[in-house]
Amino acid sequence: MANNQWWELRTIGEPALDEPLSWELQAVGCQGTSSQLRDGQLHLCAYFPHSQVTETELANIAEQLQQAAAQAALTVADITWTSLTEEDWASSWKAYWHPTPVGDRLLIHPDWLPLDPTQRIVIRLNPGVAFGTGAHATTQLCLAALEQQLVEPINHPYTVADIGCGTGILAIAALLLGADQAYAVDTDPLAVQAAQECRDLNGLEASRMQVAEGSMAEAIALMNVPADGFCCNIFAHVIIELIPYMTQLVKSEGWGILSGMLERQVPEVTAALNAQGWQVTQHWQQEDWACLKIVRSEG
Repeated sequence: MANNQWWELRTIGEPALDEPLSWELQAVGCQGTSSQLRDGQLHLCAYFPHSQVTETELANIAEQLQQAAAQAALTVADITWTSLTEEDWASSWKAYWHPTPVGDRLLIHPDWLPLDPTQRIVIRLNPGVAFGTGAHATTQLCLAALEQQLVEPINHPYTVADIGCGTGILAIAALLLGADQAYAVDTDPLAVQAAQECRDLNGLEASRMQVAEGSMAEAIALMNVPADGFCCNIFAHVIIELIPYMTQLVKSEGWGILSGMLERQVPEVTAALNAQGWQVTQHWQQEDWACLKIVRSEG
């Protein structure tokens, strides 16, 4: 059965539920989430392919979410689920997604909306089933950090790698901010497809933004020479697993932007980086999420 039939699991509750429930959903194989604050309450939607999750398993997942909320001393008002086609999902999500300015120069713009005149650099997105809209704090932290990193003068040719690319938003932003070449990889084939479609949506040639299924090893294999820098917006435990490969990914003077971690996980990630010859030079925080810029340690 094709993955165009989805379960939408909708949770309504306190805004602080976003963090613990997002972690729980990631652990049970959720393929994507969307969240909005409406009338002071969090509306968190999670998506599972029909082919991978039964309705009985959804009921068990709902119970796990209740338990995760209770452990965090938070209250869930309601958990429901419904069956959606991909087209139904897209229609329902589009009703809530609006243009989002990020940093000083960027604007994330839903492609189906008219574009008002703007001086910002426009990143057009139509996320499809990868669900990556750029609204999450970790993505916005990465975009703002990229904006600070990619300022003139840039020594051309300039290459950026995007590890765990989702819709490819970070690779697209890097190119629009002045990089010459980007390599984007993700282990999810649906994300790879979405990244290719969003690349085309932004008028970028496939030769400038190469997208492939895989992780850091595949990105290294794609490149003729190491990149000038890379972005990695993935959960903390995955970042730690990838640290040994980072020196192969970028030049000796290269940089990295890491996000996807909670603020409380920064010490563990920093210790793992230091052990492999990296140092944190900048540290940003938004809500409970953190973003780090890293460079090679001297000596």
